[in-house]
Amino acid sequence: MNKTSVSTEIAGKKLTLETGDLAQQATSSVFARLGDTVVLVTVVEGGKTELDYFPLSVDYVERLYAGGKIKGSRWVKREGRPSDEAILAGRLIDRSIRPLFPKAFKNEVQIIITVLSVDNENDADILALNAVSAALAISRIPWNGPIGAVRMGYIKENGNKAEYLTNPTASEGEISQLDIVVSQLIDKTVMIESGALQVKEDVMLGAIEQAHKETKLIIKLIEEFTQKAGQKKLEVPVDSLLNEAKALIEKSYKQEVISLIESRVNKESGGDEMTQLLNKVYEDEKIKNPETELDKKILVKAIEAVMFKMIRVDVVEKKKRVDGRKMDEIRAISASVSILPRTHGSALFQRGITQALSIATLGSPKMEQLIESAEGEESKRYIHHYSGLPYSFGQTGRVGTPSRREIGHGALAERALLPVIPSQDVFPYTIRIVSEVLSQNGSSSMASTCGSTLALMDAGVPILKPVAGISVGMMSLDEKYELITDIIGLEDFSGDMDFKVAGTDEGITAIQLDVKIPGLTIAQIKEILERARVARLQILEVILKVMPKSREALSKYAPKIEIVKIPVEKIGEVIGPGGKVIKNIIATTGATVDVEDDGSVAISGISEESVQKAVDWVKSLTREVVANEVFEGEVKRILPFGAFVEILPGKEGMVHVSKMSTEFVNDPNEVVKLGQKVKVRVSEIDDQGRINLSMLFGVDAESKERQPRAEGFERRPQAQSEHPLAMQFRRERRVPSSSDWRNKPSGGASRTGFSRDRKPRY
Repeated sequence: MNKTSVSTEIAGKKLTLETGDLAQQATSSVFARLGDTVVLVTVVEGGKTELDYFPLSVDYVERLYAGGKIKGSRWVKREGRPSDEAILAGRLIDRSIRPLFPKAFKNEVQIIITVLSVDNENDADILALNAVSAALAISRIPWNGPIGAVRMGYIKENGNKAEYLTNPTASEGEISQLDIVVSQLIDKTVMIESGALQVKEDVMLGAIEQAHKETKLIIKLIEEFTQKAGQKKLEVPVDSLLNEAKALIEKSYKQEVISLIESRVNKESGGDEMTQLLNKVYEDEKIKNPETELDKKILVKAIEAVMFKMIRVDVVEKKKRVDGRKMDEIRAISASVSILPRTHGSALFQRGITQALSIATLGSPKMEQLIESAEGEESKRYIHHYSGLPYSFGQTGRVGTPSRREIGHGALAERALLPVIPSQDVFPYTIRIVSEVLSQNGSSSMASTCGSTLALMDAGVPILKPVAGISVGMMSLDEKYELITDIIGLEDFSGDMDFKVAGTDEGITAIQLDVKIPGLTIAQIKEILERARVARLQILEVILKVMPKSREALSKYAPKIEIVKIPVEKIGEVIGPGGKVIKNIIATTGATVDVEDDGSVAISGISEESVQKAVDWVKSLTREVVANEVFEGEVKRILPFGAFVEILPGKEGMVHVSKMSTEFVNDPNEVVKLGQKVKVRVSEIDDQGRINLSMLFGVDAESKERQPRAEGFERRPQAQSEHPLAMQFRRERRVPSSSDWRNKPSGGASRTGFSRDRKPRY
């Protein structure tokens, strides 16, 4: 292959596509670069399969070396299973390209995207999506592309004109009210994935329209690329056997198909009815013509094709839905909260027979999730997991690690609710929601969003607004189409799209669009967003009847958390040497204490008493004690020269014997006892930060402290060079200091054992 390269400028950044140099054994490969972000896309076509679906796989492979990083694990340095973010990026690309393959094409296709370099400014997933489009366009695989993809942001500051941002940088994304990825043909939109801070429908529509201006430039670049390096496309043969089977079913078994439709209204997937009809057709045709060769797999495809066509015709031509609802009618809704006794919050939401049980769990800030990627580490304090086990479909199946579908549905619900989660300053908890989908028959991800809103409110999370979600479908015949609200599983399988919209009464928080046709027009998207808004408000009314607002108090089983802000320079005092102080706080109070670099101290525990005790302790360690403050403290230690009193948790001061009484005190034990509560006053804080206390108050204190010292016996400051152990030994054994000999008569060794030129040995 000859090396071919094309480039253009997108939003001020140079986009380059190259082929012919790397991965030459692949069916096609593209080396793409945007800024310093680089990806390699390979497409390989396998042989034809007999599967009843198109065997397309898209794998998004992240390498930590792309960001100059080594895996943090001490024992494992190789990248393991794909992260959730990598799986979501792969799904994003899959949903963008799958609708454009011919329905009859059943060859295996594997697409692998390897992220080779990231610059933390240009998103690798957007670059990868465009590179995949280019790789498919130049390959021999039949595909009705190319498409272009961009990420759009939206900024509207007070008093300033609103601005749409194309492929916003990381810093721009932090202040954007909108994050939307759009994949588009030259005149239609194929895929939308969006999160937003309650933006209006017209803002969302404007972003999609603005994206079209940029994606047309990308499509033009890929078309130029294809002219230079494109291969001749494979022809897709017509499946004559399938067409004959469909004609047979339509002619002879139409009534049986109608009965099959009626049996599937309350099921996400087929059951015994499909098997019974298949056996009937097979046996009848064998009796009529024993020499006829019939393939049961082809018969199943034919029965489903006829069934879906009948549903489509009823909706478009007769405005008749399979379950008898109107085009914009939502299924019956029920909801309840506090389903489970020991969880922090729970709710059951049901729409039709789609049923989601959402459970909220609250944890301390240290429970947040750390995510490692080539771009670096980031943390999540709100986590949403979706679980749909086989029984929810009425089927048997594998139970194990979550599927890509489950990861995608959980991410959509998380994106829908994230804009209303209170900030950490307001609600200092890590929050995890698990949606156990108990029964599925269409739009289970939106049901889990609604149920999770109630679970959060039941847990006492002060969310900004309740969130509801709805799915809008579409049936079309040529140019005619009909929108249907709240689609069930059968309408999803037989329809053209699944357009999910979640939001509050103020605006949209999340969108996910999957289509089976070559895209939607702007006019259709506008109509869909308005239909979804009306339905969303109806569901919100039901939610607010069940739970008008979040509970005032948390569950008694939820941890209690307090955030204390301390000066950064005081962090060492809270932690202590080798963590001694903080370990003591944890062991004594039973609370968990986590100190951040910015001086935030998160204190959590099951009981309010333990949390408050730890809070007081931390505050006392960092509190500045001033002279003349009065405390009631506990005597912790008694030494010959005085007693140490704990005036604040973890903070002690010393009462010298001279400050215990106006009378002479020979032994401190005559005045105080261990554990005794005494009232003390801070007399001074010395240069080394030590607290000196006094038990004298009023006139007595003033006269005692101002009393002159004995003439000729002036106390001098301790030499700084003296060893601390020597100081302690001298104080406790009442050994005079090296300065005391100066006040003794000169000559020879003194009675204390000191001389002018010798120091004591210890």
